[in-house]
Amino acid sequence: MGDQGPRVAAIVLAAGAGRRLGGRPKALLEYRGRPLVEHAVAVVREGGCDPVHVVLGAGRERVAAAADLAGCTVVANPGWAEGMGSSLRAGLASLPPDCPAALVALVDTPGVTARAVARLLAAHRAGAPLAAAVYGGVRGHPVLIGSRYFAEAADAARGDAGARALLAARAAELELVECGDVARPDDADTPEQWARWAAEDG
Repeated sequence: MGDQGPRVAAIVLAAGAGRRLGGRPKALLEYRGRPLVEHAVAVVREGGCDPVHVVLGAGRERVAAAADLAGCTVVANPGWAEGMGSSLRAGLASLPPDCPAALVALVDTPGVTARAVARLLAAHRAGAPLAAAVYGGVRGHPVLIGSRYFAEAADAARGDAGARALLAARAAELELVECGDVARPDDADTPEQWARWAAEDG
């Protein structure tokens, strides 16, 4: 395809403490024999994102020691307990100045696939300044944010809302990309939810 200039970055939000999962950082949950954060990184890379920035918070040193994050930019978020918004702000602030867009992915959605990521990147290449995966018409993750919205996204990211306020304010510019045929949106917030994913492991 040749040189297309700066590529879309990925921000993997992996700072949560997993309080409802026994207090083990979600990034370190074992999935397919490796820490869950490695799976998330592999998905966004395979989908076409480069560079990959991983935001760590709870148990940051443990995660960095246990997970292979080679080639990633690891971003420390000391304010992780404030919620997902603080991690999104940290991730956006870490991006290179020529980054055209960022795909925001959550560490605890193992059903998101590289094909879903690739669809969002294709929507961006076709001109979409904002894009979000939808599943049966219901908006989920990942979300792609064009650079023109980075400052607005950071300003609006508070608590656990992440990019929600931005997407609501810019609904007219948001392209919804159906991914229900190639991915699943389910997250892993409780032991019961994680047990279902673990049962499908591999």
